[in-house]
Amino acid sequence: MRGSRKRPCPHLPDLHQFACLGLWERRSTLNKEEKGQVIADLKEKFSRAKAVVFTDYKGMTVAELTELRRLLKKSSLDYRVVKNTLAKIASKETGVAAAERVFKGPIGVAIGYDDPVLVVKKVLEFAKTNEKIQVRGAVVEGRLCEPAEVKEIADLPSREVLLSMMAGAFQAPTSKMAGALSATVTSFAYAMQALQNTKSE
Repeated sequence: MRGSRKRPCPHLPDLHQFACLGLWERRSTLNKEEKGQVIADLKEKFSRAKAVVFTDYKGMTVAELTELRRLLKKSSLDYRVVKNTLAKIASKETGVAAAERVFKGPIGVAIGYDDPVLVVKKVLEFAKTNEKIQVRGAVVEGRLCEPAEVKEIADLPSREVLLSMMAGAFQAPTSKMAGALSATVTSFAYAMQALQNTKSE
């Protein structure tokens, strides 16, 4: 039709969305400066991370990745799609170096900085509504965890819950405080021990 303008293919992703998600890191050709920026950024994040969850995002649309990123950002968590060769370099001398063998194929990383359990919970929460995303493992407090172990960690109390339990124990009447505090400490000890022993078996 005269005067009509051919619309771009609706399946093509928006380039700005790609940039925001870090998907440009998946390009096969990055110049030296871009590679250096990616490595420096990832290294800084990996160095601060309490936990990093590795996901296979194959088949997910840009809109779905944006939704995941938005969900995590609400809890001050990051999600990045990374180029494996650069991620391996960035992980050196950080706790994430334990996951070197995981960096294969399409990989996205969810990064938590304060509560190692929270980022695991949020990723699995999203996975319940989108089967395309697959958890390939995680590094929690410097320890590499298999997918089955990641699910176990998600069942642990979050840092916020544990602190709330501790606060509640201290506010309890003296006669009940000992029992409440004991139960809280037991829960806290269980959570910490579980995180430390994810690779013990």
